[in-house]
Amino acid sequence: MEKSKIKQAAGDTWNSFKRSIPNLITILLLIAFFINAIPHDLYSKIFTGNSILDSLTGGILGSISAGNPINSYVLGGEFLDQGVSTVAIVAFLLTWSTVGIVQLPAESLMLGKRFAIIRNTLSFFSAIIIAILVNLTLSLS
Repeated sequence: MEKSKIKQAAGDTWNSFKRSIPNLITILLLIAFFINAIPHDLYSKIFTGNSILDSLTGGILGSISAGNPINSYVLGGEFLDQGVSTVAIVAFLLTWSTVGIVQLPAESLMLGKRFAIIRNTLSFFSAIIIAILVNLTLSLS
């Protein structure tokens, strides 16, 4: 491999990292805000421990608050620390990065309304099913 290609790849990687720093900082600040602003007992009220209800609740919250997958690792860890069930976290994170209620108008405009609605609906229900399956798999071990 040529040195110029390696330098180009390293430069592209560095530029990509620099572009992602504001996103990561914003997410960390928002997490810090929510951790302090939301009472800890609220999580136990929202997430009951019921796999079906927790996955639906997590899926709905993730669909509304769309984000990118890189930030989901930080969010998932924080939710786990707050005692949120695994099924709710998986549903939230999957819908967070695959379902976009906020972006639906733009997606409808660019790709067509029917396609956008079908894609988001399938993504939502797939996330719920995957979250329940992950929870079942973890309970077997």
